[in-house]
Amino acid sequence: MKTRAAILWQLHKPLVIDAVEIPSLKRGQVLVKILYSGVCRAQYNEMTGLKGPDKFLPHLLGHEASGVVVDIGPGVGKVKKNDPVCLTWIKGRGLDAFNTQYQLKGRSINAGAVTTFSDYAVVSENRVIRVHKGLPMDIVAIAGCAVVTGCGIINNTLNAVKNSSIVIFGAGGIGLSVILGARHRGCAKIIAVDVLDSKLKLAQRLGATHLINALKSPVLKKISSILPQGADYSVDASGHKTAMENAFACIKDTGVCVIAGNLSKDEKIELHPFDLIKGKHILGTWGGESQPDRDIPAYLKAFSRGKLPIDQMITHRFSLEDINKAFDVLVKGQAGRIILKMNI
Repeated sequence: MKTRAAILWQLHKPLVIDAVEIPSLKRGQVLVKILYSGVCRAQYNEMTGLKGPDKFLPHLLGHEASGVVVDIGPGVGKVKKNDPVCLTWIKGRGLDAFNTQYQLKGRSINAGAVTTFSDYAVVSENRVIRVHKGLPMDIVAIAGCAVVTGCGIINNTLNAVKNSSIVIFGAGGIGLSVILGARHRGCAKIIAVDVLDSKLKLAQRLGATHLINALKSPVLKKISSILPQGADYSVDASGHKTAMENAFACIKDTGVCVIAGNLSKDEKIELHPFDLIKGKHILGTWGGESQPDRDIPAYLKAFSRGKLPIDQMITHRFSLEDINKAFDVLVKGQAGRIILKMNI
């Protein structure tokens, strides 16, 4: 059996669509028919070598999607055939079957525990979350990375308090999800910072109470005018050095700053250690410290009840054939959340 897949052959080159042979399922593996996949900057960072040398080339990409279980390998008990599922890069319950290799004309094409830029994908049991039938599967797709990470930062990493204040730097998929989570949690002042007015308008629609264009206003001065004592929380989801430093600077002395964005491997940020002595906290995050088997169904349930408007994050839709166009839109900063629809 073969499937179309987007292959990364070389760094700094477009993805190539080709038909690869699907391997037999090993212990702990699940074959999923992909319906929709999210498109995330993390994949672009891989494509451009931002994370350093890539020893796994050629390989497949993608780490959030929705689909239907086609078959299960030995030992899999979490899902069964025909189950609707959400795919996520965050480890959940189940067996951890990491290594998958597809074949193309005698050449091995590598894949990790989950890939999603294909019509069918072999994934690890612990990256598959069963969801309720009847949910819109395009919405399910973006729950696997952006939503579970952004909302997880609010609920798990920060355990944000009702009526608190938060500043979010970067209104992409993760930042918008933080805003959604903050509104759902009951934060009173939600400040969105970005360099594009179009993204700030989307942030406002999703729950931001104040907007700052970093190219048009002095960011820290503007935040101080809204929050004279500083913010209770801040999150950097932009991946820019200055934004990360401003995220730490804008919190109050008892505040918490979470860094969710990615700098290139050679960049560093600068902080004054006396701020730490005063009581400021800075944290990293790994997927919002989420437990996907618990959190993804909870966020989808909140969506279905009209309390978490995940659907409003989606701004662009592409077919698998146009995946490189999707990344062009992503890089230009024109998108909220981008999804691919598979044509099987």
